[in-house]
Amino acid sequence: MSKTLLEREQDHPQEIVAERDGRRIVTMDSARYVDARNTARDVVVPASYIGVLPARMIAIHRPRAVIGHDACVGKDGAGIAGLWYLEALGIPAATADGMTAEMGNGEDLYRCGVVKHVNYVAETCGVRPGMSVAEAAEVLLVNDPTDTEVGNKVRRQVIETHESGRRVVVTDSIVWAYPEDEGTSVLVTAGHTGRSGAKFLLEAKPWGFICHDGGMSKNRSGISGLVTANEAGLPGACIDGSTAPIGDAFRGYAEGLISACNEAAARRGVEIGMSVKEAAHLLLVGEG
Repeated sequence: MSKTLLEREQDHPQEIVAERDGRRIVTMDSARYVDARNTARDVVVPASYIGVLPARMIAIHRPRAVIGHDACVGKDGAGIAGLWYLEALGIPAATADGMTAEMGNGEDLYRCGVVKHVNYVAETCGVRPGMSVAEAAEVLLVNDPTDTEVGNKVRRQVIETHESGRRVVVTDSIVWAYPEDEGTSVLVTAGHTGRSGAKFLLEAKPWGFICHDGGMSKNRSGISGLVTANEAGLPGACIDGSTAPIGDAFRGYAEGLISACNEAAARRGVEIGMSVKEAAHLLLVGEG
């Protein structure tokens, strides 16, 4: 005789590890164990990878937030692809570094895991890479997202300021250059430096720029905008796509290396192989 839904759920062990104001942190060994017991009150911590398939299993129950395992990310980023599936649904989600927590062991994930990847909605709650899973779960328990609407998510931060008033600004796309960036900002972005990217750069007219190389691509089209910018006297360089992901300027700034630069940037001291941080600083302090 087949089991009822309730009986099947009773075979899905869950542990409530914290409870506050009707909200709970609930750990479990599998994403399949997220079920009808888990609603918008629960931060669920399943020790499954958060790919698209587990994210679908979790999302139908609409929990408050999710923290899972990254399966060491793997080919094509499959171990964390569900983060953005959940982001599109307005559900905060994060994953722990696979070398800090056991797969299939919810207790170990909660007690030992360290967050490595975070979606935008979780970021608005205050979750950051490097937090313990326990700390991140607590943040998600008490803080509500500030932005769950579908649409552009403009991330922008001034990283360094020069005595001249110029500054290094990190933002994910050159299309988010502001009027005040003209002639004053070194823009570190994560869009490609191809033909269309160059048009946006020439419109923005920053003090300098670092964009992504798009893996170079056919006919080195991912960096073709460097020539166009150089002809306009605009110093620029590219982030090596093998060192930082396209679309995430903050990781590009923190982790990226330079794969190409134009002559105007070279005159300010930028070289292939140097860190994006160093290159941005040189573009900032360089003259002319």
